[in-house]
Amino acid sequence: MQQQGTLPSEIDAWFTARGWRVRRHQFEMHAASEAGLHALLVADTGAGKTLAGFLPTLAAFCPSRLGAAQPPEGLHTLYVSPLKALAHDVQRNLIAPIAEMGLPIVVETRSGDTPSDRKARQRARPPHVLLTTPESLSLLLSYPEAETLFAGLKRVVIDEVHAFATGKRGDLLALALSRLQAIAPELQRVGLSATVASPEAYRAWLAPWGDLDSVALVQGEEGAQPQVTIMLPEEERIPWSGHAATWAIPQLYEQIRAHCTTLIFTNTRFLAEYIFQWLWDANEDNLPIGIHHGSLSKEARRKVEGAMARGELRALVCTASLDLGVDWGDIDLVVQMGAPKGSSRLLQRIGRANHRLDQPSKAVLVPGNRFEFIEAVAAVEAVTEGTRDGEDFRPGGLDVLAQHVMGCACAGSFDEEMLRAEVRSSLPYAWVDEATFRRVLEFVATGGYALRSYDRFQRIVRDRDGSWRLAHPQHAARHRINAGIIVDNEMLDVRFRNGRSLGKVEETFGAGLRAGDTFRFAGLDLEVEGVRDLELLVRAARKSAAIPSYSGLRLPISGHLADRVRTLLADRAGWARFPDDVREWLEVQDWRSHLPEPGRLLVESFPHRSLAYTSYYTFEGWNANQSLGMLLTRRMEDRGLGPLGFVATDYTLVVWGLKPVEDPAELLSPDILTEEFIDWVQQSHLLRRAFREVAVISGLVERQQPGKRKSGRQVTFSTDLIYDVLRKYEPDHLLIQAAWADARARMTDVGRVGDVLDRAAREIDHVKLDRISPLSVPALSMIGRENLPSGEAEEDILLEAESLASLAMRTEPLDDDAELSDLS
Repeated sequence: MQQQGTLPSEIDAWFTARGWRVRRHQFEMHAASEAGLHALLVADTGAGKTLAGFLPTLAAFCPSRLGAAQPPEGLHTLYVSPLKALAHDVQRNLIAPIAEMGLPIVVETRSGDTPSDRKARQRARPPHVLLTTPESLSLLLSYPEAETLFAGLKRVVIDEVHAFATGKRGDLLALALSRLQAIAPELQRVGLSATVASPEAYRAWLAPWGDLDSVALVQGEEGAQPQVTIMLPEEERIPWSGHAATWAIPQLYEQIRAHCTTLIFTNTRFLAEYIFQWLWDANEDNLPIGIHHGSLSKEARRKVEGAMARGELRALVCTASLDLGVDWGDIDLVVQMGAPKGSSRLLQRIGRANHRLDQPSKAVLVPGNRFEFIEAVAAVEAVTEGTRDGEDFRPGGLDVLAQHVMGCACAGSFDEEMLRAEVRSSLPYAWVDEATFRRVLEFVATGGYALRSYDRFQRIVRDRDGSWRLAHPQHAARHRINAGIIVDNEMLDVRFRNGRSLGKVEETFGAGLRAGDTFRFAGLDLEVEGVRDLELLVRAARKSAAIPSYSGLRLPISGHLADRVRTLLADRAGWARFPDDVREWLEVQDWRSHLPEPGRLLVESFPHRSLAYTSYYTFEGWNANQSLGMLLTRRMEDRGLGPLGFVATDYTLVVWGLKPVEDPAELLSPDILTEEFIDWVQQSHLLRRAFREVAVISGLVERQQPGKRKSGRQVTFSTDLIYDVLRKYEPDHLLIQAAWADARARMTDVGRVGDVLDRAAREIDHVKLDRISPLSVPALSMIGRENLPSGEAEEDILLEAESLASLAMRTEPLDDDAELSDLS
């Protein structure tokens, strides 16, 4: 073939022997490399993206290309992945073509799981191809030998670039790319993704100095349309509320029996353990079913990954730990338990089934409640249309920049102006001016004005020639054991007496356990023997009900998917394709009240149990609704309405109090995001929590010291103490600024709160009712149970929802005592 003829003969022959052809996008990626360009490949799952990214590397080692020359020595290609599992999977899949073509290429992985002796050897004698993560790459750059190690680097392949480019891990990687480009100016950057919503934005992120002309955009060949269905109860109705979808376990088990290998995605680690337990109890055939999530031990994860690669499991329950790129060919069904939250995320997960471009992926969505059913319909339609969603890029975090500056100092002395120029060549930090960079340097050097008198915060110093260097060599070791971007709550290692590790649970969960207590983790029933330092010692138990819960921000519905849900609700003609119970739910809502419409905000007010309730149908996600609830109750208090509480879901905010809200527009005026928002955030735990994270990321507070790890309480105590000092004596401190940026963008989702206020300013549909509405039932049933782990309160939620629904769906007028008698 003409296209194949431009590739080395060894690669041509390998494709031919397998009965494959070089796809157009694979050839174009190779051509872009030959032209000296960076490249972004956007192609469907199963399109051979990873091979496309590596083709130029394979070609560089082909004897027909080398002629009489020797194969390249040293590190030639870096592959950066957001997940450890993906890096190990890519290693397995690269070894085969390399061996079959007889190429002299050594491939290794490097992550937090890599033994220290191998890491040291890799710095001295690197492989030709190194598969790593952003954090491990950043640490590699902090060693004095980094310049020698990366001097001959030719390519950096960034897989699943959409998964982290818009967040702090993307900030860290962008800074690392700038450092690498300075060391190896001819370096080519390659981004790979199946679910980029805005290719131009990602081209700009990849390009040094934002030079779009230097980045080729390659669009992949279209693949087979995925086959996606929504599972419905065979005899019962779709639940009004709840998220675990345990109603589907019998049907799900039959699907597992009918397929070769089923991958079951959940949105949280708790739900992964919870669904696994339900499936195991239903596993009358004793099928091999596994579990995988980020809190399991390395050994447990590797064991299940190996079993999947060998085709030994019939089903695997997992979280986002297996979202990306993992290529297990025997998976013929993907199941999404609960709401998908975004079309890109769903498409990514669907692509794990039949990981081939010319074969349709098969997936089943299992909604936990009626709103999730509507969301599932919206997601399926988006996937069918090929519409993606994704997060917007935002300015890079100053805490990440501080960590990078410290890493550069660990590698050797640096010139301030040269490093600033290098930093500004990356998109996230193109905004950093001289004054801002000087503030970052001052922070790394002294901790800031209020902390400069403490020796432990003085990490770098300026030499007589104006360059910056480490104040003491010991700071390098302390930096490397503490550096990183992911700041989870402090964890306890779960271990048997013989030392075998099962994984980690959060310290807040483990602190409540006593000897003899039982819980379920890693698919095992365990009994607590005791706590030793930061280890939770356990032994096997007969049976347990408790499952560890994990805190953290909830995954919100994407703005794109929320708009689609509102459109579906307003499309009365389209209800005909919904199940009878869902259609009846919407019809009674439409008859009694209104339905949310795109561009408008529906607000309902009604009495219930002698209190005044107001429902705001925002569809802006849990984080935004939670923030709006805090702000509205403060305003209601100021206006004498006697607020008593609120409950938030992805779709709805319900607030209740002693007096009714007569004018919601007045409560939702835009000025709520000025003084009141600032006052609330400063008085709440949010800014302290944000400060804790940026203090850890920036290196101001260390989680670990040589031979010792701090407990979560110790870290929190340290950060709270420093926070109070800075708030009092240096309120404009760099980290206070960084904490505010986090609190606004991530913890409060203030941008989406602003979207609610914008809609309220344009048009509010305020409906006053004599009772609860059908649309308010899912949120109302969560009252008093929203802080319990999903699944633990599932039965109570379902019972309460049915009770509320009987009132909301009644068509006859209410007597004075009807509501009370109905619910008594």
